[in-house]
Amino acid sequence: MIPSVKGLIQVYTGNGKGKTTAALGLALRAAGHGFRALIIQFMKGRINYGELKAAKRLGRSLTIIQTGRPDFVKKGAPNPEDVALAQAGIALARMSLKEGKYDLVVLDEINCALDYRLVSLKQVLSLIKDKPEHVELILTGRGAHPQVKKLAHLVTEMREVKHYYRKGVKSRKGIEW
Repeated sequence: MIPSVKGLIQVYTGNGKGKTTAALGLALRAAGHGFRALIIQFMKGRINYGELKAAKRLGRSLTIIQTGRPDFVKKGAPNPEDVALAQAGIALARMSLKEGKYDLVVLDEINCALDYRLVSLKQVLSLIKDKPEHVELILTGRGAHPQVKKLAHLVTEMREVKHYYRKGVKSRKGIEW
């Protein structure tokens, strides 16, 4: 447990690269100080992300759970399985926050899950409001809802200035995944 520190709410959003990477960095930093970190990845189901391999090496300090399929979610017409997996992620987040065994909880891509209507605004706001006092809560993903931003203590918007994808560079092992 983080001794006598009140956990805050952080949001990483915007169209630029680095939202998940920033959250992973915080989780790694927390684990390095002996804190327990949980990352719930919404809309992600690919089993070979580098962070999953790294978390296994860190043991109980860092736990990552994916609640998504490896396929892309179609905005406006999600597969029912995508909705069910996102709802399972919400239930896991609620249970994990209630148990209070984690010092830092990352809801990775929760903003996208909300934008794609896999989860409701009411559910996300409830998670924020019911967060235990000691837990640092991080929400990532493009298009953070204004009400989520309003409740946050820190909002960072990643803005794309230049991206190598535009030059045809594909996602790379160890860098993007």
